[in-house]
Amino acid sequence: MNLIIAGTNREQSNSLKVAQYYQKHLAKKGESWQLLSLTDLPADISISNLYGKKSPAFAGIQDIVSASTKLVFIIPEYNGSFPGILKTFIDACAYPMSFHHKKVALVGISTGRHGNIRGLDHFTGVCNYLRMHVLPLKVYLPQIQHSIDLQGDFHEPGSIRCIQEQIEEINLF
Repeated sequence: MNLIIAGTNREQSNSLKVAQYYQKHLAKKGESWQLLSLTDLPADISISNLYGKKSPAFAGIQDIVSASTKLVFIIPEYNGSFPGILKTFIDACAYPMSFHHKKVALVGISTGRHGNIRGLDHFTGVCNYLRMHVLPLKVYLPQIQHSIDLQGDFHEPGSIRCIQEQIEEINLF
């Protein structure tokens, strides 16, 4: 199984729209892709699932992460980096079985002009520390509010081209 993670707990986020777009287009390549939105995390994750504690509410999510072989992280820019809830999620997952030696692709989004380039750089460091194999081709989607419509479709040709190129590489990865 493969997993796409919408890297914020913001309701109705652009990250979720992009994750759904990836899920739809990756499925066309013949592999099964499940979607995990961080809105699905237990509200008390920072006290119920850290420092050795494991809650029943997180068990199903942990099972999904553990069973995955490939992951795609859709990561919005929060204060020049990635969201704190994404780091909390990583910290809550069991180590090493959640991420060790898994293949991962990264997609950065922002309302600014750089597509979360700095956040993906920071998150790549986390992935490397966890010994994940990061696909070298990263996608940066700047000014996401102008690139994706309310239905979750891209209309900007450059974004579509970059996404399709990454999807091809994820399929071969």
